[in-house]
Amino acid sequence: MMYAIGGMVLVLALVTLLSTVEIVQAYEQRALTVLGSYRGLLDPGIHLIPPFVSRTYRFDRRVQTIDVPIQEAITRDNSPVTADAVVYIRVVDAERSFLNVEDYRRATALLAQTSLRAVIGDMELDETLSRRDEINRRIRTNLQGPTDEWGVDVEMVEVKEVLPTQGVLDAMEEQTSAERRRRAMILEAQGERRAAVETAEGERTANVLSAQGEKVASVLEAQGDAISTVLRARAAESMGERAIVDKGMETLAAIGQGESTTFVIPQELTSLLGRYGEQLSGSDVQDSAALDSLEFDDDERELLGLDSVAEMLEPEAQNGAEADPEWESTYEAE
Repeated sequence: MMYAIGGMVLVLALVTLLSTVEIVQAYEQRALTVLGSYRGLLDPGIHLIPPFVSRTYRFDRRVQTIDVPIQEAITRDNSPVTADAVVYIRVVDAERSFLNVEDYRRATALLAQTSLRAVIGDMELDETLSRRDEINRRIRTNLQGPTDEWGVDVEMVEVKEVLPTQGVLDAMEEQTSAERRRRAMILEAQGERRAAVETAEGERTANVLSAQGEKVASVLEAQGDAISTVLRARAAESMGERAIVDKGMETLAAIGQGESTTFVIPQELTSLLGRYGEQLSGSDVQDSAALDSLEFDDDERELLGLDSVAEMLEPEAQNGAEADPEWESTYEAE
């Protein structure tokens, strides 16, 4: 009997000791109440508290995540969507979290749900799909005021997904397809227009070059005819003079065979003989220009326009080269 009583006293002393010692971890704080009365916060470490009449409430000081369930909302342009988010919070004042709110995690999650629906309802569909940062910022702003009273700091809010309903998705897909078809038609029309412009410019350039070529060919043909005419005239003149000289030589030979020692030679014949003085034996006539020379003097070159042919062709080529840039297409695709 004595052993039983001693064992019970030992067990009671052990339980009392255990209820008296409170160990607080480094990442938490605990609120202490004695007989229902708030007595303060217990910081990390070992604490002795009144046994059996004390109670502690644990508050984790690390960043905590709250998963906001999927919410259905209607945008400002009456498009139904579904969205969910994640909220990152940290307890910065355990006393207010203990005294001002029953369950700060549940309260923050419910407030995040209502804020998510409110923010999406105040935006159009396109904004909800493209402006995630704006949604995150507005939700965090809505949460920050009330959670400050609860001793909770909202570190960050991230919207995970915003999805329109299937009907809205089908309509968006049809709209996107129509927009792509419209752009394809515009690009095709622009390509055809540019091709037509380039073709017209090419034909115009070809016509101009062809006309210039025909003009140059006509000029050269006319110049050739003129030169050929002059050369034929010179050849005829040269052949006539040669015939006269030959005839004169025959006459002189016939006169030389006669008995008379006095000869009368016409001046025209002596002039012709002077041109061929080199062919006469013992003649003291100086060298002169050949009768059949094909060179033209200045008056003849000016009359035939020989010197202006190159000058005429060169400006034509330059004009054609300068005109090419003007014929380049200035069209640019929109």
